[in-house]
Amino acid sequence: MRLSFGIRKNRFLAATLLGASVLTSAGVVSALPAAAGASTPGSESGSESVLLKGSTKASYFWDDSSGRAGDTGLPASGKPMQKGMIASPSWPLLTEGYVVYKGKKAKFFVGDRGPGVPSSSGVMIDLDAKTFADLTGGTFNSDTLGVDGNGGMGHIKVDYVITKWGDGVGKKNHPVPFSAGAWGRMDNNPATPPQVINK
Repeated sequence: MRLSFGIRKNRFLAATLLGASVLTSAGVVSALPAAAGASTPGSESGSESVLLKGSTKASYFWDDSSGRAGDTGLPASGKPMQKGMIASPSWPLLTEGYVVYKGKKAKFFVGDRGPGVPSSSGVMIDLDAKTFADLTGGTFNSDTLGVDGNGGMGHIKVDYVITKWGDGVGKKNHPVPFSAGAWGRMDNNPATPPQVINK
């Protein structure tokens, strides 16, 4: 998705500030989910931990270090761009969970910071472009790093569920805009998990 320079600049600033500290913590960086694009094991039986639930608008991105389409380089986590990676303006890096859109579920981990300016308008998740394409019935275009064939959708409303908080800085609660700076502060008081009633 083509984003304005200001948005990418904000993401680049966050990556610069946080990248070094994340990369020096090998234990945290290696804690990625085994199959970020797969469905969450045990979710149908109610055996997973649900730490936070909510809904928001989601956009998409693909930062593959190619410099195309406003790409600023490696994501803030230091991990290569991949399916299942999202950018969050406030959740700790390597937080895990899933989104649901029109009955389709996609697992994610937080690997980057963003959206920048759009988060001030309620767009609180940047899904990877391949997942966005899967959810909206489109196809990922590797030449433009965009999504084709989904009727031009660039934003969708998704439900999100957090199943594991990352260990680093960031807000362990409902997302707040990038401009709030929560991505740079440690939160030792995570949200109280919602009650989940198993049927």
